[in-house]
Amino acid sequence: MAATATSKRRRARRPRGVHKPRGVLHGRVQKAGPEHFGIVCVDCAKARSKWMICDFYGRMLLPPEDPVHGRAYFELAVCRLREAIDKHRLRDVVVAIERTGTCHLPVKRAFSAAGFECRIVHPFATKQFRQPADPGNKTDETDLSAIFRAATCGFGLIEPPLDPLSEHLRLLARHRRDLVQKRSAVCCQLREHWEATLPGFASCFDEFWDSAVGLYVARHFHHPEAVREAGVEGLASRLKEAGHRCSKPTLQRCVSWAANAASPAEAAAVHHRIALALDDDRRAKTEQIQALERDIAGLFVQTPYVLLLSIPGINVVTAAEFAGEMGPISHYAHAKAITGRAGIVRKFPLAPAPIGPFIVEIERTGGRGRPQIGD
Repeated sequence: MAATATSKRRRARRPRGVHKPRGVLHGRVQKAGPEHFGIVCVDCAKARSKWMICDFYGRMLLPPEDPVHGRAYFELAVCRLREAIDKHRLRDVVVAIERTGTCHLPVKRAFSAAGFECRIVHPFATKQFRQPADPGNKTDETDLSAIFRAATCGFGLIEPPLDPLSEHLRLLARHRRDLVQKRSAVCCQLREHWEATLPGFASCFDEFWDSAVGLYVARHFHHPEAVREAGVEGLASRLKEAGHRCSKPTLQRCVSWAANAASPAEAAAVHHRIALALDDDRRAKTEQIQALERDIAGLFVQTPYVLLLSIPGINVVTAAEFAGEMGPISHYAHAKAITGRAGIVRKFPLAPAPIGPFIVEIERTGGRGRPQIGD
C-alpha cells in the first residue's frame, strides 16, 4: 500500500531587514556615505511649509525654515537646497514630504520639477516616530524630526504616478460620490417640507423619487384639499398636458389619500416654496450625476477592470469607483498586494464556544490564538 505524502505548508520567509522594504535607503547611503547623503524633511500646511536638511546621521545642515507656498518661494527653496548640496558636498539627496491631504502636492511638484526624488511619509508613521521622542509635544520642528526618523527607517515611499486615464476616472468617481451624498441630504430636507405641505402623501408610492405622478402632484398642489377638488379626472387631464402617463388606480389612491389626509402646517405655502427650490436642486444634481456616469462608463471600458462586470452583482459605477481608487493594475504584482493596500486582514475564526452570556472567538494569528470576548 503506497503511503500518501502529506503536503507541508511553506514557511514564510523571514525578512532580510527590519526596515520598510519599499523605502529602504541603505544601499544608496553606503554608496554615497552617510555624511554625504542628504534628507530634506518637509512638514506641509495649507499656506506654508516648514522644511530642513539633514545628513543620514541626523546632523542638521540647514535649520528649519517656513516658506510660503508660491513660485518665488519654491524657487528660493530649491536654490537653498542646491547651495547646501555644494557646501556640504552631498552626493545623493531625497526629499521626504509628509502627506497632508492635498497640501503636500504643490511642494512635491516643485521639488520633482527641480529633479529631486520625492518620497511620501504617511502621518501615521510620523506620529509613531514622534511620540516616543517627544510625547505630548506636537510642533512643526518635532514633526520634522519624526519625518526624518521615518525616512531613514524606510517609511518614506515613492508613489507610482497615475496615468491620465486613471486620474480622470478617480476624480470623476469621487465627484459623483460627493454629488450622491449631497442629493441624499437634499432629499431628506425635501421630504420634511413636503410632509408639512402634504402630510403622508409620499407613503402612497413605493419609490416616491422615481414616481413622475407623485413628484408632479407634490410640486403643483400645496394642500390636500386641492388634490381632492381636482379629483381623478382633473389630475389625469393635468398630467396628460404635462406629458406624464399615469394609471387610474394610482390617481384614485392619491384622491383617497387627500380625503383622509391630516391638516397641513400653518405656513404650508412657505414650506411649498422651499420645497420647490430644493426639488430644483435635486433635479439638477440628478442630471449632473447621470452625465458623470456616462463619462465614467466611457473611461472605465478603456481599463482592464472592465472584467469585473462579469461578476454578478457588480455594476459599472461600483467597478469604476474601484478602478479609480486602485489606479493602474500594473502597480500590483499579485492579488495580495491589492488586499494589503485595501487593509484587508484575513481571519480564520474557529467555532464560537458559548460560555454563559458571553462568546469567545479565537483568531488564529501566526500560529497562536488570541481570545476576544464580546457580548
